Amino acid sequence: LKANGKYAEAKQQFEAYRSQKGTDDGVASLIAGCDSAITWMANPTNHLIRNQTAVNTERSEFAVHAADGRVFYAAEPDVVGNSEKHGWTGNAFLRIFSADRSAANNALSSPAIAADMPNDARYHIGPVTADPDGKTLYVTRTYPGREGVVSKERRTKYHTNKLELYRYTKDASTGEWIAEPFAYNNVKGYSVGHAALAPDGNTIYFVSDMPGGHGGTDIWFCKRQDDGQWGTPENAGSEVNSAGNEMFPNIAPDGTLYYSSDGLLGMGGLDIFRSTGAGREWSTPENLRYPVNSPQDDFAFVYVMDDETAISGYLSSDRREGAGGDDIYSFVLEKPKIIIMLQGTTSNKQSGERLVADVTLFDGSKTIVASRQSTENGTFEFLLDGDRDYQVFARKAGFHPDSARVSTVGITKSDTLHVALLLDPEFTVGQRIELENIYYDFDKHNIRPDAAAILDRLVTIMQDYPTLKIELSSHTDSRGSDAYNMALSQRRAQAAVDYLVSRGIARERMVARGYGETRLVNGCGNGVPCSREQHQANRRTEVTVLEY
Repeated sequence: LKANGKYAEAKQQFEAYRSQKGTDDGVASLIAGCDSAITWMANPTNHLIRNQTAVNTERSEFAVHAADGRVFYAAEPDVVGNSEKHGWTGNAFLRIFSADRSAANNALSSPAIAADMPNDARYHIGPVTADPDGKTLYVTRTYPGREGVVSKERRTKYHTNKLELYRYTKDASTGEWIAEPFAYNNVKGYSVGHAALAPDGNTIYFVSDMPGGHGGTDIWFCKRQDDGQWGTPENAGSEVNSAGNEMFPNIAPDGTLYYSSDGLLGMGGLDIFRSTGAGREWSTPENLRYPVNSPQDDFAFVYVMDDETAISGYLSSDRREGAGGDDIYSFVLEKPKIIIMLQGTTSNKQSGERLVADVTLFDGSKTIVASRQSTENGTFEFLLDGDRDYQVFARKAGFHPDSARVSTVGITKSDTLHVALLLDPEFTVGQRIELENIYYDFDKHNIRPDAAAILDRLVTIMQDYPTLKIELSSHTDSRGSDAYNMALSQRRAQAAVDYLVSRGIARERMVARGYGETRLVNGCGNGVPCSREQHQANRRTEVTVLEY
């Protein structure tokens, strides 16, 4: 019932069995699998699964390995004449096939037995995988000797041989494949096959029922030693292995393990799982759910492409809607599109009134990305790309421009960024430039460090507006004689002008004028008792526009 997708009926039978048996016997996991399958089928993932009808036949095709615009896979050839057949299926023994792969949509075409692959084994050969450089193959083969187990089914005797793993390297002079058995094959004791290599090529994972496992077939691994040989096999651990069968491991470019198991909570038969880690340390396996998994066997999941828009690859399955036997399916999972918006306003800095302004968006290399005018309400927006730096710049006649920097680096989900651009009205004769007042110590005219920092900002303004001419007016407090204060204020104003000249501003663009104590900002006149802070407020230099 479960294998036919009748999960509600299957659950009833599992519960009836458990109540009559009086013990759980692992049935709880089967019941949970039925519940999960019902939920998963009602809420499928966004994987788009397509049967690759151009390569699939009524026989079996499975376990894709992609390389150089082609794929290699295991398949049963058509039986020709008196060619040897597998007694269990009546079909020819597996061979390595190849097909062309479209980079646009992963569609497969032009299937044929791979002439450039080692297909000379007597019995099954395949699946196949390769080193990262593609120069070394690891191929699963059925042992051709007579040491296998003989069993009898329906008056017919079957000879069962173990699987072996072979390493193939191509002879540079002859172009022929040279076969070397994996060091840990043991055809009298157990099977070894289904190899997968870590992205760096220094760890090989494989499937075996060798002693020391957790039940059925397990995933094992060996590490490459300093001499280039593979070290002693180690079990990948109880996190990924179960009392059932674990098969067909594949390691994605990011190191994620994808494999199939019939011993973990699943939809039925072999389900595809993923886990992160390495060696013996793995995270709790995650079922890839429907439609990657089905009520039947689903296995040999492999990534082929992972770009900004989608991830894609292949899996194998004997699900009911296939062409027959095991079929190859492609999958595509589109990545959620991250939408990052920049919303902003353009306003008069002095009054706060919203302005219609020309707004330009630049990227990090100061190239114009987009340009538009803000609305009558002074609003604008741009659509931003991920992982980029930007500068947004607003300009309007009669106003000084304003800009702001924004960045989408590190943003991993849709978001809206906000900026407020404040445009200062341009200079008019008699306008006082808004800077902090430039203060002096009592009875001194030298430029203090805090005053120099303020004057440096005035230097920038003078550089940005080369037609601007200004008056630097200096003022004193009321202490001291009027004549002395007038002279002191003149020296202070001149010190400010001299400082700007030292920073490259032409002297003829500035007028130094001292006003002594004639323009006090408070009531601290002659003879009026005031605090030090009140007197300090009067010791200042101000900037006024003369021409622009």
